[in-house]
Amino acid sequence: MNPRLLLLPLLALALLAAACGGASGKETTKVRVALDWFPWSNHSGLYIAKEKGYFADEGLDVTIYTPDDPSTVLATVGAGQDEFGLSYETEVLPAVGQGVPVVSIAALVQHPLNSVMALKSSGIARPRDLKGKKVGAPGLPTDVPLLEAMLKADGITLKDIEVVNVGFDLVPALISKQVDAIVGAYWVHESISAENQGFPVNVMRMEEWGVPDFYEIVLVTNKDLIEKRPEVVEAFVNAAVRGYKDAVADPSKAIDIMKQAAPEIDEKIERTGVTKLSPLWIEGSSPFGWQTEQKWTSFATWMTDNGLLTKPVDAKAAFTNRFVEAAK
Repeated sequence: MNPRLLLLPLLALALLAAACGGASGKETTKVRVALDWFPWSNHSGLYIAKEKGYFADEGLDVTIYTPDDPSTVLATVGAGQDEFGLSYETEVLPAVGQGVPVVSIAALVQHPLNSVMALKSSGIARPRDLKGKKVGAPGLPTDVPLLEAMLKADGITLKDIEVVNVGFDLVPALISKQVDAIVGAYWVHESISAENQGFPVNVMRMEEWGVPDFYEIVLVTNKDLIEKRPEVVEAFVNAAVRGYKDAVADPSKAIDIMKQAAPEIDEKIERTGVTKLSPLWIEGSSPFGWQTEQKWTSFATWMTDNGLLTKPVDAKAAFTNRFVEAAK
């Protein structure tokens, strides 16, 4: 018998498997995940899941991208234009209060990254040291109330300082001494950027100065997707959890993979930053991505008390642990 004839049945099986979505037999589902910012170390778990084939193992063809305007993530996910996105507890709660159908399905960063920073050379090391000083802010609605809570915790008020809107040029404004301190900067990123330029900083973490502990960055999806295609959400979370577990186990390798997928990242920042960030992916979280009702409700109450929510929000409706609990 012609040996090539023996290959025909195998070829037929291979074609059938491909038609069904690959050897796993799963149909391939295309989904998009909108990032909250340009690629950086916090996104490494997603890039690992893509580059190592974890999404493909779950039958997903995933596109990871940064929107032209990352502030639209909740709107595009809520409208179903993107299946998944990265956002913040500080933004999810107001969106839910306005009826945007989004749900947090995993907490990627368990504690605040937003902070107040000042140059070490300034001698400013705690909130009350800001009395009579200028504080640069990016102009986001939450930053001044967060700063105010920190000041109150250390015995002064907003009347004791001057807030200057410097946009997102926070580090340049600080190192040029346009302002004496900044709020809205991540202590796992901007602090490293400043130090790499020869300007070491003092960091004041928010949860240590009067601000309720909150989830900085969360993974969100659309309520309709949860209700109508929960298997897609489950598949995405399964793969993402695998990716982040790999990143926790080997942060340096995580940046290697990030660099291949997103060559524009600044390794001098990210290799240091990921060592500070990776513990926050898992600190107090079991399983990975777990969210507590207490954190959501206490921060919702704080936002209401500070005028950031126009009406009380059912914080329990803003998140679910269903998928991280079931993740393999």
